Order: sequence, then C-alpha cells, then structure tokens
Amino acid sequence: MPVLEKELGVQQVEQYIDGVFDKVKKRNPEETEFHQAVKEVLESLKPVLNKKPVYMEKGIVESIVEPERLITFRVPWIDENGNLQVNRGFRVQFNSAIGPYKGGLRFHPSVNASIIKFLGFEQIFKNSLTGQPIGAGKGGSDFDPKGKTDLEIMRFCQSFMTELSKHIGPDTDVPAGDIGVGAREIGYMFGQYKKMRSAYEAGVLTGKGIHYGGSLGRKEATGYGTVYFVNEMLKDNGASFNNSAVVVSGSGNVSIYAMEKAQELGAKIVACSDSSGYIYDPNGINLDTVKRLKELENQRISEYVKAHPLATFHDKFSEIWSIPCDIALPCATQNELDKEAADILVQNGVKAIGEGANMPCTQDAIEVLIDHRILFAPAKAANAGGVAVSALEMAQNSARLSWPLTEVDLKLQAIMKEIYRESKKASHEYDAAGNLVIGANIAGFVKVADAMISQGVI
Repeated sequence: MPVLEKELGVQQVEQYIDGVFDKVKKRNPEETEFHQAVKEVLESLKPVLNKKPVYMEKGIVESIVEPERLITFRVPWIDENGNLQVNRGFRVQFNSAIGPYKGGLRFHPSVNASIIKFLGFEQIFKNSLTGQPIGAGKGGSDFDPKGKTDLEIMRFCQSFMTELSKHIGPDTDVPAGDIGVGAREIGYMFGQYKKMRSAYEAGVLTGKGIHYGGSLGRKEATGYGTVYFVNEMLKDNGASFNNSAVVVSGSGNVSIYAMEKAQELGAKIVACSDSSGYIYDPNGINLDTVKRLKELENQRISEYVKAHPLATFHDKFSEIWSIPCDIALPCATQNELDKEAADILVQNGVKAIGEGANMPCTQDAIEVLIDHRILFAPAKAANAGGVAVSALEMAQNSARLSWPLTEVDLKLQAIMKEIYRESKKASHEYDAAGNLVIGANIAGFVKVADAMISQGVI
C-alpha cells in the first residue's frame, strides 16, 4: 500500500507521541528500561510521522510498541545438592511483520519483564535494518550461570527448553544466545528441543556448534559487525581506526571480537573490562591473553596484569571511560555509559563512539555526544551483525548447506555497509543529517510499518 505524503504540524505530532508514551508507561508500570527504549525511538520518529501521518492514522505506532505475545513460565531444576531451585523464564514475541520472531536468550540475575521487553523492542528495528526476513523477539531467565557446575547448567537448560519448545520453531520463533548463553547453553537447549520434537529442526536455534548446523563467523559477528559499521562511519568523515587509541568495555564475545577486528585495522586497544573492573595497558591489550583468560579459563580480567606487569587493574568498572581515547566501544551492557562518562570522553578528545552492546549509552549521554558532534554509531545499527549472521545461519540450515568463513564475512561486511548507508540516507531525508540515531530508527521503522499496513490489523 503506498504511503501518502501529507505533512502535519509539529505540535500535533508531539501531542500524539506524548499520548502513546503515556499509555506505554501506564500499561507497563516501573519498567524503566522498556520506557527508555520506547521513548528514544518515539522521539526519533517525529520527522517521519510529520511527513507520513498514515502511520498514525492506521495506528501503527500504538501497535508497534505493544508485544504480540509475552510468555512467562516457571523453570524448576535440581542443584548439585539435590535441592529444588526455581527460576523464571521469559519470551517476548514482539513483531512478526517481516519474518519469524528472532532474538537472543539472556541468562542473568537482572532479567525481568522490563529488560526482555526493551531488548525485544530494540530488536524490531535492528532486525529490520539487516535487510533479512526476520521479525523480533527476545527471551531469557533470571538464572545465573556463574558459579554453577556443568551438570547444573545442563539441567537448567533442559528444563527451560521443555517449556520454551511449545512456543518456538524454525518458521515461528528462532532464539539465539545473549549474555550468559553461549555455545554450551545453546547445545543443551538444542538437544532437549530435538528430543521433545523427535525431529532435527536445525533452524530452530542459532549460534549452534559448527558440527551440528552452526555458521562459521557467528561467534565473531557482533564484534566484527560493530567495527565494520564504525569503520564506514569513520571513513565517511575522513578518519579511520589506524593509529587510533581505542577503549572497549566488556570482555565477552562482542568485546573480544570488536578488539580483534579493530586491531586488524590498525588500532591500539588500551583498555577492556569485566564486571569486576577494568585493565589499562599502555602498550596495547594483548588479545591472546584476554582470550585465554575469558574463553578458556573463565578467569576475571584482573588476572591479566600477572602476565603483563606494565598493565594496571582498577576495580571501578565505570571509570574505564576516564581513559583518553580516540574511539570508545561500549560492548558490555545497557546504560553503562552515562552523562558523566560522556562529558569525560568529550573533554579527553574522543572522536567516535560505537555501541556494541544493547543500549549501553543513557539518553543523556547520547545527547551530550551528539551536541558535541561526536561521531555516534547507535546500537540497533552498529551491533546488528550478530543477528544478521544468525539470519545467514537460518538460511544455511534451510538449504542444508554450510558456507565458508570468507563468504559469511563478506556478506556481513556488505550488510553492515548497507545499514550505514540506509541510516545515513534516512537521516538526510528527514532533516536530521548526520544523526544516525534518528536515521537508524526511521530506516528500521518504515520497513516494518509498511509491512504492517499491507497486512491489515495484525
């Protein structure tokens, strides 16, 4: 259905947006992370709603902020001492206008309905930006894998999948990993799903092991994709990673492979972190040591200094942003970089920020960075590489093929370059030139909104 052009007054659009947001807050009380994600998107949609009021007339905005389905369930499991433990499981199936629900599973004590809904809402626009036929979902549990034995984790994953299996499928909802859910957890859940369905449906989960349907390049995809996107942004503004000092928060998959790709492009990584604090190495972070500590030995990042005596460990995670750098890549968790940190980064001469995690910068921080004309790559665009390669894994599973790493990586590079171009194009089309937050939100929204209009009231 063609979208009509008929501009409205700014005040009329603002009143409409305020009304939608007020309803979201009333329906979802105290869900602060969800409120934050919705507000950021709604504010950036004002230019497109002004020019294309059909999205308001058809109720698309009211519909897109409401999940199609929110599933909560009990997850009972037995610990090593034979005691019953009970956790809570979640799956939000947010939007299926352009494909089956797609999004990761997070196992972390902080997981609640607000976290899952914020992540699922962000996923709508991120997945749309990839250009792949995938809708948006997210899930997880307040289970904490840290300190658990392998047997306890297997029992939990099997119990979790026993319930989740009723709601997912290769053409319905395709979960993947997220914080606390890696190849081990995906493997246990896939095995349980296969047993319960009595069928080998490889495309039901992504992030699988290479030997049973996983895609080469998936582990690296989010980190690599973030750097590919930021690199396009830098090149477009006459800059590069080469000879740049870079600070990366976190030391999980996203952080490690963002550091790896940035180093390949000539950057010097001077700091990274985990939840216990951060390390600073003036000679540049030795990535082999970080990989050994985090991927093989499951150690704290503080152990790094034992192998590199010139490096220092600091136990205040948030102070990592006080280290002078040219490029900052927040890759750990939501709201880790606040206004105070943004002010410090600006004072220290930062040139670019790339969000590798989901919503790692607070809204106040983003405003500071944009006001000071710092190049800013928003999460729903910059960290879309992971879900993009998950969609490629789904395609390989459907075709019963396995693509070589070089082919997957070339496809990832092309997707991230296209996301940058589409975000930049939308920012110019809607009078927000250079603001990739607005550009990415609008580019992701329009595709989903047009599909929703075409499909009627869904």
